[in-house]
Parts: sequence; C-alpha cells; structure tokens
Amino acid sequence: MKYFQKEIKLKARSRGFHLVTNEIESQLLELKEIKSGILHVFIKHTSAGITINENADPTVLQDFESHFNKMVPENMPYYKHTVEGPDDMPAHIKASLLGSSLQIPVTNGRLNLGTWQGIYLGEHRDFGGARKLVLSLYGV
Repeated sequence: MKYFQKEIKLKARSRGFHLVTNEIESQLLELKEIKSGILHVFIKHTSAGITINENADPTVLQDFESHFNKMVPENMPYYKHTVEGPDDMPAHIKASLLGSSLQIPVTNGRLNLGTWQGIYLGEHRDFGGARKLVLSLYGV
C-alpha cells in the first residue's frame, strides 16, 4: 500500500464555480503511481466548498451560482455574523451545503471520474483568495 499526502494551493478565483480537476492533477504527480486506490480531497476553508458535477457545459456553473445566490441571499436581517462583509455569512452557509471533502476512485494512475464529471471549487466570497486543499492519496 502506498500513501501520499500533500497540501496544494489553488490559484485565486472570482466568486462562482470553477473547474479545478486539471489544477489538482497537475500538482499530484504521485497519482501515476497508483493502480487502484482513492484520492481524498479536503478544502481548508469555511467560505468555499468542493463538489463533482458536469464538466462539459459552462452554463451548469452559471446555474449553480444563480441558484446558490437565490437560495442563500446576502444582507438578510437575521444574520448576526456580519463583521466580515455581506458575502461572508452566506459563504459559510453555501460552503456547508456544498461540502468540504470528496473521495474519488483512482484507476491506473488517473482519477476515475465519469465522462462528464469534473471537480469544482465553489468560491463563495467576492475576494476569497487562493484556496488550500489537502490531498490524501492511497492505494496499490
């Protein structure tokens, strides 16, 4: 059994949903050493999340952002946590809804995602900055 763990930094992105599969793979060269295993991806932030979804049509990303903004609006009078700006508390809620980790099968040195699947960063802050991921890879 082989086990690798590393922390990587994703480039800073604007608010919205962003495909990051290639950015993760390019920073995880050890992936090629695993014939059969699992990659666990964990985001170290409370105002951004990660998910897997369709990677072919960019309108999916736009629809995600539109829906999240309607579902969790800014400037609600019942928010108490407002000192960091109007996008902060909604970002925390959106991050919790999206999730902070993924498990992805690895087969023959590649992520075993479906044909139309990709890993997305959900950036919920207007100026979230670079985001850190912990990648834990194990297998044979």
